[in-house]
Parts: sequence; structure tokens; C-alpha cells
Amino acid sequence: MDWKVFFLTFAAVFVAELADKTQLVGIGMTAKSGKPVTVWFGSCLAYMLVTVLSVLIGIAAGKFIKPELIRYLGASLFIIIGILMFLKVT
Repeated sequence: MDWKVFFLTFAAVFVAELADKTQLVGIGMTAKSGKPVTVWFGSCLAYMLVTVLSVLIGIAAGKFIKPELIRYLGASLFIIIGILMFLKVT
């Protein structure tokens, strides 16, 4: 295992996910249901599935698209979504 890649990935995902809408959903679901363990298991399972899908897409995309292009496409998509959110386009 490449520990440098592991820790960089952990740090990037941890910071990116910190206080985002996923955590707000977890807080809301726990407050509403009063079942923190069930919410925790559901959240973990959902995030594992999303992560598996993103890794599989990354493997496939990496075979056909240069990593630099993926990075630029991702950044462009974030900018476009940000502009649409700012303009409240639905």
C-alpha cells in the first residue's frame, strides 16, 4: 500500500466532507429519528457505495482520458455549478 497516497486521500476527503450537506443530513436524520447508530450505519454504507462508484469511474476514465483533462473538467464543472447556484438557476 502506498501510504502517502492513502494519507493524502484521507486528508483531502476529510477536509472536503467536513461540514458539508452530508453531515447536515446526518445531523437532521439523527435528530429526527433519535437513532444515531442506525443513521451512522446508513451513512457509512451510502458513502462506501459512492466511493466505490467514484473509484471505478476513475479507473475507467483514467484509461481513456488524461488525468490533467479530468482535473480541468472537474474544476470547470464546479465553477459552472457555483455560477448556477449563485444565479439561482433551476
